Order: sequence, then structure tokens, then C-alpha cells
Amino acid sequence: MSIRLGLLALLAERPKYGAQLRTEFESRTGGAWPLNVGQVYTTLGRLERDGLVRNLGGDDDSHIAYELTDEGRAVTAAWWASPVGRVETPRNELVIKLALAVTSPGVDVTAVVQTQRTATMRHLRDLTRLKATPGSHPRGVRLPPTSPERDLAWSLVLENLLFGAEAEARWLDHVEATLVRTGAASAAPPDTHTDHSERPAPPARGAGRTT
Repeated sequence: MSIRLGLLALLAERPKYGAQLRTEFESRTGGAWPLNVGQVYTTLGRLERDGLVRNLGGDDDSHIAYELTDEGRAVTAAWWASPVGRVETPRNELVIKLALAVTSPGVDVTAVVQTQRTATMRHLRDLTRLKATPGSHPRGVRLPPTSPERDLAWSLVLENLLFGAEAEARWLDHVEATLVRTGAASAAPPDTHTDHSERPAPPARGAGRTT
């Protein structure tokens, strides 16, 4: 996702410094996409370079605050008013892995699919448990006290993750069924790089028969 636009949206409310932005971002998304302060300040530096935010200087604790410029507000307003683009297909490691597996000699594609399904189903169970426990968040994520609005935000994020895991599990079922139907379920033989033009000719019909 675009951290850049997420930070702009948070700064549209009021000026904030880097640690505040990280805390706000993780709080509102339930810690699903953790950030580190270095990543936040690197992004802020690029936003400042592009004229979308301005540096307000540091306070007594050396916290450097940032605020939106007019251009930054315009970019943020345009983001709210526009759909998320689908011009480029996002890179999905699992899809790339399976596409390469079915075309790589010696790879047991079925084993790859089954291993992934086990992990996907475990992830789905974890997400289901989180949904069944209101106020729960991913293990290890420390969030500030919640509010009804932030609980709703986390619920929406969690349901998106659930739908994604369910869709992945269904897709893996489809992949395995396709492998069986096409006869590609077992591993392809290793590629020995044999020059097929040098293979001996097959024996003539009837050769080797005894009477």
C-alpha cells in the first residue's frame, strides 16, 4: 500500500511528528502493516522534497513536526475522491512462485500447493479467532486505547484480511484441481539439457521380437 498517501491523510488532520505518525498509522490499521520510524522519516523527506509537506522544526524534545502544504492538501483530497488504481498488476509472491513452479523441472508443484494451503488455513484460523474476540489485535502489536471509530477501522481491515485468506484458499484448491486435470500434479523430470537431436532413433517396428 502507499505509505506516502497514508501519511498525507494523517497530516491533513493536524501537524504531527514522525513517531506520532507511526503510532497513528498502526493504531488505525490494527498493526496489520507495521512501520518503523526510519521508514516514516524517509517518506516525509521525500514528501518535503516534492513540496507536499513542510518541516515546522523541532520542539524542546527534538521532535520534528510536519504539516501539509496547499499542494499536499490537494493531493490528499484527490486521493479521497479517486478509486485505487489497477493499472499495474501488483506483484504477488505466491502467484509468481506457483507460475515458476509449474514451469521448473524437478519441482513437486502439488507439494508446493499443499504446503501453502496449510499455512493459509492456519492464517485463516488466526484471523477468525481475532474476529471472534472484540478488541483483539495481531500478536505482538501494542496499540493505544481504542475508540469506537478505531475499532470499526480495525474490523474493516480484519475482514479484508479474512476475505483475502479465504480467496487464497479457494484459489489454491482451483490450482490443485487444474494440476490434476492437466496431468501436471507430479514433479516434472529434471532438465538434463540433453540435445534431443542426438537421441538414437527408435527401434523399427517389430525389432527385438522373438518368434
